[in-house]
Amino acid sequence: MQRTLFTTPLVSPLLKLCSRLGLKLAGWTTKGKPPAEESYVLVAAPHESNIDLVLLLGIAFVLDFKLYWMGKDSLFKGPLGPIMRWMGGVPVDRSKTNNLVDQMVSNFETINGLVLTVTPEGTRSKVERWKTGFYHIAVGAKVPIATGFVDYEKKVGGFGPTCYPCGDLEKDLAEIQGFYSTIVGCSKLKEKRAAAKG
Repeated sequence: MQRTLFTTPLVSPLLKLCSRLGLKLAGWTTKGKPPAEESYVLVAAPHESNIDLVLLLGIAFVLDFKLYWMGKDSLFKGPLGPIMRWMGGVPVDRSKTNNLVDQMVSNFETINGLVLTVTPEGTRSKVERWKTGFYHIAVGAKVPIATGFVDYEKKVGGFGPTCYPCGDLEKDLAEIQGFYSTIVGCSKLKEKRAAAKG
């Protein structure tokens, strides 16, 4: 895999320092640690704001893990392509939606130390059900699922428990979502504050 912002000399240490200072000045702390395994699927939830990405990148530098994210292949064409890859983007051919899981599983087979970040809501809008592609990718690639989070109420972000999929989707999903039931995202915090005002 080509060099990313996490592995670029001079840039990476500078971003790590900026992340530590930025999170500290903003009153954020980190909790937990990445799985022992080099490769895993990282669930990033709840995803309710663009600020989530900034916080996630900062947390990644502080906790010293290198993440990748999925993006539609059109983002990687033309002059922006190298920049998107440098930022950790992995192109996905969305015209082959039924093959998305296979595309990502094959990336785990060819990229050592792949930490693939997935937002299971699939959107920043409120959803009733999570998309389960992240689970099928983990099962297919035989890698664990890490629970990454940002809690806006407690101003803490990091890792929750690691899930080792047993193949029972409903059981594993209930376990994973159970962890997130107490995490307060950006939108949920605004709702709580509005309700408290009256």
